[in-house]
Amino acid sequence: MKLTYRLFSVVFALAVSLFLNPSAYAGEPDSVDAKEIVLSVNVNSASAVELAEKLDGIGEARAQLIVKYREEHGPFTSVEQLLNVKGIGAATLDKNRDVIQL
Repeated sequence: MKLTYRLFSVVFALAVSLFLNPSAYAGEPDSVDAKEIVLSVNVNSASAVELAEKLDGIGEARAQLIVKYREEHGPFTSVEQLLNVKGIGAATLDKNRDVIQL
């Protein structure tokens, strides 16, 4: 009888500890895409390399055109001015609108 009581107590304690242990419920962490980490990029101060890394659909050549436009025309005063850069269309701008800072 005492052995049964002790065995039951041990099994009960193990079961309770499993349910109360938060790490028992922890699954695999969600993977985060590198593009999701980017919070913003300032098109008036970022280098061409930074622009190419942080803007979706913008390669290094297009990023260099953004920097060139900025140097020739001064700082961007609106996001829509990026449409004046050769090769940047409305679709590319819309993909990056939430990331772009002035």
